[in-house]
Amino acid sequence: MFKKLLLIFTLLFFAQTSFAVELQELNIDFFNRFNDENLNCYIQETLKNNHELKKAEHVVEQYRQQTKYSLGRELPSFSVSANYLGIKVPQLDNFQLKDNAFILPFIARYEADFLLKNRDKTRAVKKSYEAAKYNEKAIYLALLSDVATVYTNILQYDDLIQKQSEILNIQEEILNHNKKMFARGVISTTEINNAQKNIENAKNSLEKLKREREILVMQLAVLTGNSPSNINCMKFGSLSNFEYSAKIPTEISSDVIFSRPDVKMAEANLEKAKIDVRVAKKEFFPTFNIVGVWAFNTIAPGSFFSWESSLAAILAGATQDLFKGGMKVANLRIQKAKYEELFEEYNRTNLEAVKEVNTSLCIIKHDKQIEENTISELNYETGNFKNTQNKFNQGVISEPEYLIGKNKFINSEINYTQSKTQRIVNYFTLYKAVGGAV
Repeated sequence: MFKKLLLIFTLLFFAQTSFAVELQELNIDFFNRFNDENLNCYIQETLKNNHELKKAEHVVEQYRQQTKYSLGRELPSFSVSANYLGIKVPQLDNFQLKDNAFILPFIARYEADFLLKNRDKTRAVKKSYEAAKYNEKAIYLALLSDVATVYTNILQYDDLIQKQSEILNIQEEILNHNKKMFARGVISTTEINNAQKNIENAKNSLEKLKREREILVMQLAVLTGNSPSNINCMKFGSLSNFEYSAKIPTEISSDVIFSRPDVKMAEANLEKAKIDVRVAKKEFFPTFNIVGVWAFNTIAPGSFFSWESSLAAILAGATQDLFKGGMKVANLRIQKAKYEELFEEYNRTNLEAVKEVNTSLCIIKHDKQIEENTISELNYETGNFKNTQNKFNQGVISEPEYLIGKNKFINSEINYTQSKTQRIVNYFTLYKAVGGAV
């Protein structure tokens, strides 16, 4: 019977369930649907080099080893020790003991887990391990979403910087034209000052865009595990070609929502708390211990490993703590209160998950409509600018009027760039909200 139990526990020890985060769980293919090789490259670098992910992996490894450690405590222990003994013994007739001796005891200990208390402790540790794995997956999803969001914003700033540079050129052309008009006495210094002020404002806007882009590039470098000093070597695509090639769902199944890693982590923590309550109840019962000793010595006559020079004993019994009832009652109440706390946390997490998914879908729906309206506005402004170009080519309007029309057209393009970026960023928010199942 003892050998069968030992075999069962050994098999359990080596058959620990692995909760390693697999790429298919993260749905990396989602990022491939944007048809941008640079984004795919940064996603892979993040998975390989990000220090936050490596930190999470080490935390999970700690819990995995704690599970093995707890399981090892369920198994019988076997120890041996070498001892020197120097004693003074009385002389007895026909029975002599040596004054100097060497003792080699082999000791086996096993706590008979009749109530499965130790098994429950291992189950509780394993639930902590599961929770750590779900937390690791949540970190993966959040970081990949952040990388894609930062990358998309960099593409946006590249486009905005280009358009703001065009606006700056327009303001400089307007200033040059006003200087000519001022020289002919057509306008006053007020118009010149206003034109110069517009140039300074355009320069400030351009510098702000360059500043924000540089900050985002350094942030992307850190997220991918690279040094910010190497940002000049980083490559980026174009926002005009950056688009999601699949269809974003308009509704999400409840099964997907409640499979989010934070929900599963809250569920695992709640299950652990339930097991802890059960263990606290079992602490009121006695423990059952079995101890076996087989010691070889050189005190008695006979060879060292002979039966005559050995001492064998086995002890089996129950042990009950005295005067610790108050401590055990307090511990039970603590575990029950912890369970109630995590139960409320579980309910809150479920509601938060539903809210985040619904919010993401709501934002995508409205931002998509905003983008469509912005496209319509851009189309109207494109038509207006074409009319302005025709009038300028025909000599109907002056060059400043043409430049003002061009400036309005570029501002409409900027609005479209921002609305498109916001819509795509919302896709990454939804990706994280549904645990990658999009």
